Formats: sequence, C-alpha cells, structure tokens
Amino acid sequence: MELKWLLYVTLLALGTLAVQAHDMDDDNDGDDVVDIEDDLDDGIEEAEESKPETSTLPPTPKVTYRPPVPTGEVYFAESFDKGTLDGWILSRAKKDDTDDEIAKYDGKWEVQDMKETKLPGDKGLVLVTRAKHHAISSKLSKPFVFDTKPLIIQYEVNFQNGIECGGAYVKLLSKTPELNLDQFHDKTPYTIMFGPDKCGEDYKLHFIFRHKNPKTGKYEEKHAKRPDADLKTYFTDKKTHLYTLVLNPDNSFEILVDQTVVNSGNLLNDMSPPVNPPREIEDPNDQKPEDWDERPKIPDPDAVKPDDWDEDAPAKIADENAVKPEGWLDDEPEYVADPDAEKPEDWDEDMDGEWEAPQIANPKCETAPGCGTWQRPMIDNPNYKGKWKPPMIDNANYQGIWKPRKIPNPDFFEDLEPFKMTPFSAVGLELWSMTSDIFFDNFIICTERAVADDWASDGWGLKKAADGAAEPGVVGQMMAAAEERPWLWVVYILTVALPVFLVVLFCCSGKKQPSAAEYKKTDAPQPDVMDEEKEEEKDKGDKEEEEEEEANEEKLGSDADIGSASQEEEEEEEEEDRKPVSEEEETVNRSPRNRKPRKD
Repeated sequence: MELKWLLYVTLLALGTLAVQAHDMDDDNDGDDVVDIEDDLDDGIEEAEESKPETSTLPPTPKVTYRPPVPTGEVYFAESFDKGTLDGWILSRAKKDDTDDEIAKYDGKWEVQDMKETKLPGDKGLVLVTRAKHHAISSKLSKPFVFDTKPLIIQYEVNFQNGIECGGAYVKLLSKTPELNLDQFHDKTPYTIMFGPDKCGEDYKLHFIFRHKNPKTGKYEEKHAKRPDADLKTYFTDKKTHLYTLVLNPDNSFEILVDQTVVNSGNLLNDMSPPVNPPREIEDPNDQKPEDWDERPKIPDPDAVKPDDWDEDAPAKIADENAVKPEGWLDDEPEYVADPDAEKPEDWDEDMDGEWEAPQIANPKCETAPGCGTWQRPMIDNPNYKGKWKPPMIDNANYQGIWKPRKIPNPDFFEDLEPFKMTPFSAVGLELWSMTSDIFFDNFIICTERAVADDWASDGWGLKKAADGAAEPGVVGQMMAAAEERPWLWVVYILTVALPVFLVVLFCCSGKKQPSAAEYKKTDAPQPDVMDEEKEEEKDKGDKEEEEEEEANEEKLGSDADIGSASQEEEEEEEEEDRKPVSEEEETVNRSPRNRKPRKD
C-alpha cells in the first residue's frame, strides 16, 4: 500500500515540477533579457569550445526546386514561377443586385512565395485581401472540346491562414462569342466548376457541370454527390493539397485529393438533379376524389362504453394509508421573516409602501420532518380509466394513399453522352473569402493521366518532399507542442509512467510471503514443506482408514470362528461330563493347577 501511494505522489510531483519549470523559464526569459544579451558572445564562444565535434546534428536534406515542365500536350499550364501575372486578366466587373460598396471585383491578387515555404523560388498566385470579391482569369492555348479524350484538370491550394468562409474553386469558362475576361463575374457562363469550398462547418469539394437541355436549350447545374471522405483536414492543416478532376468519355468521373480518390461516380447516375428527366410525371391536373378514403383504421361503430366506466374519476387520489410523520410542526410556517434584515435607509413608505422583511426558510423546520399543514401524499388512482374511446378496427373502405396518375413527361429527353459538354476556352477564379492569403499554384489542363502525374510530381511532389524533410520527428513535434501548451508535459509523464505504475501495482500489491530466513528463525515449515507434509498426512490417513476397515472385516470373521469353536468345546465337555469318572482322574481334575477358569 505504501508503494502505491509513493508512486502516485511521485507522478503528481513530476507533473507539477514540469509545469513550474516551464513557467520559471518563461519568467526568466522576460526578466533576464539584459543579462542574456550581455553574455551572449561569451556563451556562444564557450559553447563552441566545449561542444564536441561528434555532437553536431546531421544537415537537413535539402530539396532543390525546379519549375515543372509539361511532359506532353496540354491545354493550359501555369506555375507562376516567372513572378508575374502575365497572361492573366483581372476583372473590372461589378456584381449585380449588390450594394455598390461591395459590388466591385476589387480584391487583390499577387504572385508571391508561400509564407512558410521550404522551396525557395517556388511562387504561386495569392488571394491577398479578405471580405472582397476577387476575379481573375486566363485563356487556354486552345479551346477544349469534349470528344473521345478524357478531361483532366489539376491544381494546388494552400489555406495559409486556415479558412473561415470562402472558396478556392476554379471555373472552366464556356466558349461563347460573348466571353469577355475583362468583365468576368459570377454570372459568366461556365462549363465546369471544381474545387474546395467551406463556410462554417460545412466542408465541400464541388464538382458541378452545366448541362444543356436538348429540347429547351436551357442550361441546368448538375451537382456531384457529396464525398464520403472527411474533408476537414484539407482546410485546417495549412498544408498544400493537390486537387484533381478526371472526366472520361464513358461518363465516369473521379475526384482526387493528394492523388487519392475521395469521390467517383457516373454522370448519368450520380448527379443531382439527374441529367435525364423521368419518362413519366404526375398529372398536375389530376385531383383526389371527395369520397376517397385514406384511413387504414377507423373507430368501431358498434362499440359501446361499459356501464362501470367512470370518466370523471381523478388520475390521482390522496393516500388513505399515509400517516403524518412524528415531529411534524403543524403550527410552524415553512418561511419566516428574516430577523436580521433591516429596512434600507432610503426606503420611502409613501413611495415604496410598507417595508416587509424578506422571507427565509424557517430554521425550526431544518430538524423536523416538515412544517405547516400536513397533507396526505397523492397516489395513482387504481379506478382511473380516463376518457373512453371506441377501439380501432380495419377500415373496410380503405383505398390506400391517393396519388395523381402518371402521364408521359412532355419534357422528357434522353442524353446518353453528358460527357460531351459545352467546350470551354478559359480558366478563372471568381471568389469571395473572409480569409486572406489563399495560395494557388501549378494549374494544368490536359487529356493524359501520365502528363498530369508528372506535373504533380515536379510541383506538389517537391513541396511534399521538402515539408517531410523539414518536419521534426515525433519526439520533436511533441516537444514543440509542449512548449506551446505546458500542460502537455503532465500528459506525457502520465502516458509514460502510467503503464509502469500499473505493472508495479499488479506485480507488487499481492500478499507478502515470508522469506526463507524468517522460516529458519522460527523453525516453522516452509510452504513447500508444509504442502508435502499435508499430502503425506492425507495419504497416511487414507491408508490407516483402509487398514482399519480390513481389520474390522477380519475381526468380524474371527469372532464368528471363535464363537463356533467355543460352542463345539462346550458340547464336547458336556459329553465328557456324562462319562463315568475314575477316582484317579477325579483327583487330578480337582487339582488347582488343572482347574479350568470359570466362564462368566
């Protein structure tokens, strides 16, 4: 028991000391700035002299950045490594139906290095301002036409400051005669919208395409189903993530994040609303008949309320078997005026009325079972039945739930190749964000998966490798986290010490066995000797019982033999007594030595 308490106290002491030590370090850092600055040079020299050559840490692997170069045919490729916005057009449009103060697309875009970049020279497009409308676009090398080749669009996003509410999606702007990138705004026709979007706790990864109705010529947005994967990490970890959309001519699609599929499906089956409308629809002019009965159950019309059914009986009644507790103070109120209360000095009886002391609980009732007029407690009334209702029975006239009849859909069409969308000729970013410094990089639009993978490897792959090389190990990450949150030291200590504590507790908390020396001092048999003796005694007792049983059986047999022998002897003696006895034999028989003992 003492050992358990000792371990417990030790754990608490270690946790407390760790937190106090961290706090003392923080205090010393603030109080001794001047001393540290004065002795900085001397400390560095002494450290360099005393530091052995073998203690130097190995250099961190360095990843050299080279701008990615497309390895095949592309429709668009942009890495921003030239450091300019050449080829990009800033919108000067205004949003419709919006106040003039916020209607302008005056949000700033710049080409910058990432804030915490591990790849010097790697630049990207940055949404600089917050709470403004941003729009920027660029033309493709040639329009993309949906025919027999897949469409692959891929780019990188880093929410450097996290994200509160805003998007980072791209729009593939439809090829139309009216397309004017200088006036790019939210109503500009697009063919596909793809990318991350978040507001509140709603994390989305959009894939929307605009489908043209072949009968009416109108466009309707089709949204892909929501992915099952948890997307929150991509918005909160402040790392660069790679977003890829692959559309195939067979209408299948894949959405990947960091080259891992997070959503997939088919344009014909997994879009909402569906690409093709239903063949039949409900007749809007059909009306339910007045006599249509939709009730599956009805009250039994033949049921009669029983004569003894009392609808007026209360649900609760006073318990007649209850007895007032002894010591109940009938004459004492539950609350009394506070005797210590005093009328405020500024109390005006003309304005405020007659002053009364506030009520407090009667102190006499604290030790009593109750005060005031005693009343019997209420219990459930066994005769309560409530309002009578006839039982429900099946409705013989039930016709089911009415639905309007189906008629052929006048707007029906069947498009079996929704992949063949409207061609697009530009890519644009039209965003509103409450968070600044959203980083975009390495856009590519192509038709070959290998080309997109090579582009990703030379861009996003290098970023990932550089981040991995610069990241500390697990221990380093834990130490860094504890520096920011000192209470983690207690968690670490308990995490390490708790298993040891449990092992010691279970191994050492058993009943203490006396040592061999103690047995020797008292001449008491040791446990193994005592066990052997107990076993020998048990075997001996069993053996004695067996011998005793055998002896009893022999004794019974011998007693029977003795009885028969004695009976034969008595009969022989009686026969001899009947024979005539000579004088000489009689003299010998009367001799004391030859006299037989008398039988009792």
